[in-house]
Amino acid sequence: MASIQSTRRPKAIRGTRGRGIALHAVLVVGLVLSAFPFYWAVIMSTHTSSEIFSYPPKLLPGTHFLENARSLFDTVDFFGSMLNSLLVAGSVTFLVLLFDSLAAFVFAKFAFPGRRVLFALLMVIFMVPAQLAAIPQFVIMAKLGWIGSMTSLIVPAAANAFGIFWMRQYMRGAIHDELLDASRIDGASFLRQYWHVALPVVRPGLAFLGIFTFMGQWNDYAWPLIALTNPDNVTLQVALSQLNGTHGTTDYGMVMTGALLALVPLLIVFAIGARQIIGDLAKGAIK
Repeated sequence: MASIQSTRRPKAIRGTRGRGIALHAVLVVGLVLSAFPFYWAVIMSTHTSSEIFSYPPKLLPGTHFLENARSLFDTVDFFGSMLNSLLVAGSVTFLVLLFDSLAAFVFAKFAFPGRRVLFALLMVIFMVPAQLAAIPQFVIMAKLGWIGSMTSLIVPAAANAFGIFWMRQYMRGAIHDELLDASRIDGASFLRQYWHVALPVVRPGLAFLGIFTFMGQWNDYAWPLIALTNPDNVTLQVALSQLNGTHGTTDYGMVMTGALLALVPLLIVFAIGARQIIGDLAKGAIK
């Protein structure tokens, strides 16, 4: 019996190792496929257009990155447009985190008349495509005199149905009713419950929502193109679109340089948000 068990254990260990190696191989292949578009963007940003379309394709970095960057800065107001995008994306992210978390806290932990009806209405709004609201939204912004200013981009996006739904679902499981009951016994008001009880618990959910919102606003193209009527005062995505077909031709090296530089703020925000998510999850696991 002991000899049979001893022969089974090495087979089990080998089987586990084989599955682990296969899983790591699949993950490595997935990583390579996911990272290749970014690597190809880096390669294209360091070559001229003629070198990009040469055969065989060049798979190593070239020497024209600084030249492409100078052409980019001479063609469009890159840093001014980036500042506009940072202003819009940062302001919208802050307002979304504030308003959506407040509304979600009420929906998740407080009973009031009409709560189910309001939440159902919120879900209906969530399912309506944003493109359908473009014309009414433009009319409202025009009547308010906000067309052409950053206010027309920030105010309509200050709250959204997805953020409220996401935070409501997260708060229902993360915030225990006993914590709120204890805070009420201590005399905590609604805002104190929100600030001192709810927010410390739901920081991973807020970090995800912040990353999601910032990326969405940073990459938004259609509404800024409609609302910002002054071509000299646009967001970065609209400015980069002006590089296509400049002077009848497209300098793809310059275009890819602009796209690559536009990724830098997104990578920074993602790194900060992901660190917050992982850190808070680790703390929760330890507790």
